[in-house]
Amino acid sequence: MTLRLIAACALLAAAFPVLAAGSVEAGASKSQVCQACHGKDGNGVGDGQYPRLAGQYADYLAKSLRDYRTGAREDPIMRGFASTLTDADIEDLSAFYAAQKGPLRDLYGVDRD
Repeated sequence: MTLRLIAACALLAAAFPVLAAGSVEAGASKSQVCQACHGKDGNGVGDGQYPRLAGQYADYLAKSLRDYRTGAREDPIMRGFASTLTDADIEDLSAFYAAQKGPLRDLYGVDRD
């Protein structure tokens, strides 16, 4: 009985990230407003005051957007945009930007793919 419970919990835990992941395609269509500052693919628009989103980790992007939405992370411009996003929007946008090729490297200078 205990072994079955442990196995069921392990399967559920392994499946949860898949269930929680957003859609890259949906994120692409929802990213129109973001493109003005972050660029079409999240690699910026040549103005260093706007961060590059391409290649960032999806969970980091999602947490950042949720924090902007609640005010835990302060930025009046991002708060205005993030406050209109649903949880699904945040997951989709995070998946889209995480899937883009960007400048993020690991500690050894290797591209993060």
